[in-house]
Amino acid sequence: MYSLLLRLMFLLPPERIHHLAFLAIRWATRFAAGRRLAAALFAVDDPILAVDAFGVRFPAPLGLAAGFDKNAEGVDAWGALGFGFAEIGTVTAQPQPGNPAPRLFRLPADHALINRMGFNNDGAAAAADRVRDRRPGGVPLGANIGKTKITPPERAAGDYAHSAGLLGPLADFVVVNVSSPNTPGLRDLQAVESLRPILAAVLAETDKPVLVKIAPDLSDEDVDAVADLAVELGLAGIVATNTTIARRGLRTPEVEVETIGAGGLSGPPVAARSLQVLRRLYARAGDRLVLISVGGIENADQAFERILAGATLLQGYTGFIYGGPAWARHIHRGIAQRLRAGGYTGIADAVGAAHGANRA
Repeated sequence: MYSLLLRLMFLLPPERIHHLAFLAIRWATRFAAGRRLAAALFAVDDPILAVDAFGVRFPAPLGLAAGFDKNAEGVDAWGALGFGFAEIGTVTAQPQPGNPAPRLFRLPADHALINRMGFNNDGAAAAADRVRDRRPGGVPLGANIGKTKITPPERAAGDYAHSAGLLGPLADFVVVNVSSPNTPGLRDLQAVESLRPILAAVLAETDKPVLVKIAPDLSDEDVDAVADLAVELGLAGIVATNTTIARRGLRTPEVEVETIGAGGLSGPPVAARSLQVLRRLYARAGDRLVLISVGGIENADQAFERILAGATLLQGYTGFIYGGPAWARHIHRGIAQRLRAGGYTGIADAVGAAHGANRA
C-alpha cells in the first residue's frame, strides 16, 4: 500500500510533498487519541531495545535524523511513529530562507535524495519556543545547530553558542553540525583548529551532552583528529555521518545527476563510507564516545550491523521517506529479534561486538 502511495506522492515536487506529508503527521498526532493509535501501529515497546547513553534513557535505538523537522514543529509526533528519539534542525542562530528552490531532488533508482536546502529555518528562538511547549513523556530530543550563513567564520563560535544557549536547556542533547555541504565554508570548520573554539564555546554554554556531526568525505586522518579532539574536550559523542558530495556508484543516469547539480547525497549510496567511518571511530575512541550512526540504513540487517560495528544509537531520514511510517517499527522489531538470537541481553552488550569486544 505504501509503495502505491509513494508513487503517487512522487508525482509532486519533493519539497511540496515533504510539507504535505509533515502536515499530515502533525495533524494525525495532534491529540492524545491520535498519538495512541499511531503508537499502537508503529511503535515497538520492548525492554531489550532500551538504551542508556550520555545520561539519557532512549526507549529504542533508531531516531529521526536532523533535516526532517527543521523547526521543531513535530516534536510530539516522533515517538508515536516508532522512533526512539528525534533530532530537530538544523537550527541557526538567526532565521534564514536557505537556498533557492528547487533544492530537494529524488533519485528513486538509488532510494536516495540530493538536497541543497541551505539550513532554511525559523531561527533558534522560534525553535526554542516550540520545544518549550512540547508535551511531557515524549521521546528524547536532540537539537542540531549550525552556523548562520551570513556569520563570518571568525565569529562562528559565538553563533553556535547563541543557539546552544537557547536550545540546550530545553533539549536532551546538542549536536554541532559542521558537516553540511550546503552552506559555503561550513565544512572547513571540521578542521581541528577551527572546530576546537566552536566546540569549546558550545560546551561552555550548555550543560547538556554535546556531540559533533561529521561528513563522510573527511579523510581517515581527519576522522581520527576529530575523534581525538572530541575525547580531549569531553564531548559526549559523534554523529557519523552527514550527506556526501560524492556521486560514485549511482544507478541513476549520470546526465540526470549532473542536471541536478550540487548538494548532499543521502541514502544507500553513502552507506558503505558511513560504516567505514563508524568502524574507524569505534576503533579509535569507542570506549570513550557514544557513536550515532546515520547514512544509508534501510533495514534491520543494516541497522544491526551498525550496532555490532560500534553504534549505540542510529538515525535515519531518507530510509523513512522510502520506507514509510512503519519503517522504524520494522527495524526495531528486527533488531530485537537479532539481539535475542545472538544471546545479547540488550543493545549495550552488542555495541562493538564485531570488533571482538562486548561479546555475549
